[in-house]
Amino acid sequence: MADAPISTSARRPKQGEGRKAKRLSPLVRFAPFWLPAFALYTLFIVWPLANAVAYSLFDWNGLRRGEFVGIDNFIRLFRDAPWNVDLWDAFRHNIWFFVLTMILQNSVALGFAVILSKLRYGGRFFQNLFFMPHLLATVLVGFLWSLILNPLFGPFNKALKLIGLDALAQPWLGQPETALPTIVVVNAWAWLGFPMMLFLANLGSIPASYLEAARLDGASAWQVFSRIELPLLRPSLVIVAVMTFIGNFNAFELVFVTAGSDGSPAGSTDVLGTYFYRTAFGTGPDAIQMGSTLAVVTFGFIVLVSTIFLRIARRGQVVYD
Repeated sequence: MADAPISTSARRPKQGEGRKAKRLSPLVRFAPFWLPAFALYTLFIVWPLANAVAYSLFDWNGLRRGEFVGIDNFIRLFRDAPWNVDLWDAFRHNIWFFVLTMILQNSVALGFAVILSKLRYGGRFFQNLFFMPHLLATVLVGFLWSLILNPLFGPFNKALKLIGLDALAQPWLGQPETALPTIVVVNAWAWLGFPMMLFLANLGSIPASYLEAARLDGASAWQVFSRIELPLLRPSLVIVAVMTFIGNFNAFELVFVTAGSDGSPAGSTDVLGTYFYRTAFGTGPDAIQMGSTLAVVTFGFIVLVSTIFLRIARRGQVVYD
């Protein structure tokens, strides 16, 4: 008896279906890894931002949405009192917050990174020591420093008096002249470890042959740093500048804990974060619409400036031979 013919009913895949399956398979395969993060990002970032944009385009009477007003709320924010005055005051304080932090925090972090990169022993210990404050919650940092700087029982003023510097003992967080710079110093202390670690990583990626060739040519330690290491640190310098800018223009917790939501004393510490808090969670009928408008304006400004910084960073990419 002849063998039965083999069935050929199975359909061959059409041309292109195999490539399509291969193209989609990584997306499906790694879905358990990226899908939870994407869902959380959408829930806590994209959705609130979209709602803020929507709320800013309507007139609100308390919690009841009124008619569509377009960009009228944005015009009111920049034209009508008291929003136009308070907005520019808070924005000016944020500018100072950012500039002082860039000068103090990142210059000290760069100096520590250069020193630690030269140490043969103990470098890892000091890295952990300087990075440890970065691991603390911002609210905890603000509370601890409020106690340390307390003019009545704080140990900082007591230490100044013990070493004979009584004239410097003062209410650091209670004077308009010293409140914002003091918060900047506390913020720099808390975040010093992050830029320091970035600079250390960048310094470690510089080929040792570059530095050795410079030393053989008779370059001093300062010349090696200023003419070789510093120019090659440009990528990390731009990244640190972007992160510092974003963090400082989103500053809220530290200012809120150390100075309150009203920008005390005398509005000298009022930043965009605290101004938004008072506006969005106030009791006025314009709380929702003006708070949402302020949030959208702040977000747009941060995105614009950060994009400019990142474009500069791309131009300064370094490729070692």
